[in-house]
Amino acid sequence: MAVSGGNAYEASTPLLDDGVDGVVDYKNRPVLRSKSGAWRSAIFIIGVEVAERCAYYGIGSNLITYLTGPLGQSTATAAENVNAWSGAASLLPLFGAFVADSFLGRYRTIIIGSVLYISWQRSGEGVSWRWNPHIGEVFTTILASDWRSNQPRPLGLGLLTLSAVLPSFSSSDCESDTDVNPCSPPELQIVFFFFSLYLVAVAQGGHKPCVQAFGADQFDAQHPQEYKAKSSFFNWWYFALCLGSCAMLLILNYIQDNLNWVIGFGIPCIVMAFALVLFLLGTMTYRFSIKSDEKGPFVRIGRVFVNAAKNWRTTPSAIAPEEESPRILPHQGSDQFKFLDKAMLAPDGSKEDGKVCSINEVEEAKAVLRLVPIWTACLVYAIVFAQSSTLFTKQGVTLDRSIGSGFAIPAASLQSFISISVVIFIPIYDRIFVPIARAITLKPSGITMLQRIGTGLLLSLISMVIAALVEKKRLEIAIEYGLVDKPKATVPMSFWWLVPAIYIVWNW
Repeated sequence: MAVSGGNAYEASTPLLDDGVDGVVDYKNRPVLRSKSGAWRSAIFIIGVEVAERCAYYGIGSNLITYLTGPLGQSTATAAENVNAWSGAASLLPLFGAFVADSFLGRYRTIIIGSVLYISWQRSGEGVSWRWNPHIGEVFTTILASDWRSNQPRPLGLGLLTLSAVLPSFSSSDCESDTDVNPCSPPELQIVFFFFSLYLVAVAQGGHKPCVQAFGADQFDAQHPQEYKAKSSFFNWWYFALCLGSCAMLLILNYIQDNLNWVIGFGIPCIVMAFALVLFLLGTMTYRFSIKSDEKGPFVRIGRVFVNAAKNWRTTPSAIAPEEESPRILPHQGSDQFKFLDKAMLAPDGSKEDGKVCSINEVEEAKAVLRLVPIWTACLVYAIVFAQSSTLFTKQGVTLDRSIGSGFAIPAASLQSFISISVVIFIPIYDRIFVPIARAITLKPSGITMLQRIGTGLLLSLISMVIAALVEKKRLEIAIEYGLVDKPKATVPMSFWWLVPAIYIVWNW
């Protein structure tokens, strides 16, 4: 969340020695390091992220089971729908980040995303989302709202729960052990369900890009101790997320498979309500960056590409005034993508502000282009990533999932091994591997981000080889026992065969 206003300059000048430059509190006042930010605020933010991810994965982890079960879709169609929804949920944070950076700020976007997750109030009632530069007034408005006097209209998880309450079509008369495609429920229920599902994706699109970034804002990069703590924040943020998700997956997936889908969808709604309350409780400790007058990053970078495209036939004869002096390149990579330098040209000879882009804006655009090869390489990992909630879950349905006598672990709960492995590995990585790597490489992070990404891509390749061998073994056993084309039959093969591939995929 950024703060704007006439007193931004005064707010940026701390009154005491332990003040923090460039940030204010929720009432637009200078903040004290000893009473705000760092782990004091990060705990609340980690808590709300854990709750939100528990709610999200509580829906997505077992989604393919709901689609192939109560909604009666084939495995192929269900996997396609799960991947489409996951893809939309992955792209919408780009829009959410744009809205947060350019208009609302991270704090407001998190609150609106959380409310959209749960329910919305009638026009003129409940929370008033009027624009106000002072965060404290927004916070006070929320707390002062009389929630009991309003009649909420459910959205997101609320509608998803209602979709499970609708009378389902009974397919027992036309379903058999060899029927791969069971009967479908009424069209209205399907439309209602998918509308609710994509509404959840929209809500998390506003929530996901802001929470972690807002948590990082609580640490002062100019302060040595807080800078070091910020490095650990991301590791422990993911540790807590996986710990909470593991517990939620085990509980929710069991309820969804063995008790009731209404309860299984209703619990995430309650969890998100708790997350919103938790986030608001930490408001008085948060640090809010002061909003500068410069345009948002999406606008700045987009403007560079637009101007460069307009000037693609222009020769560098009308160079911008700030470029007439000898150019000092701020980055080594400035010699790359020289076609973007044309964004600093004014084809009509005009010298008005806004007609040309600055060096820093062009360098930002070049930095984005340098990320394209990394993004492209990570698309391969996205394919691997999708298998945990589709292929691995459907494989688990057909395997022997018994633990001890009389208890069978839900197929979707196999994904809890992802969280368990991360919970085990993060402390080892942060407390053992990183210090050793620091001593060798002399880098604060131990190894670079690119080295971590490269290692993860290599391990994802290994995991897919293992997954292919496991599937080959599963099909051989199914053929041997005559269980091919019998999706409800249990293949005499332990679910533990799936664990190595799941473990390797997620640990990096």
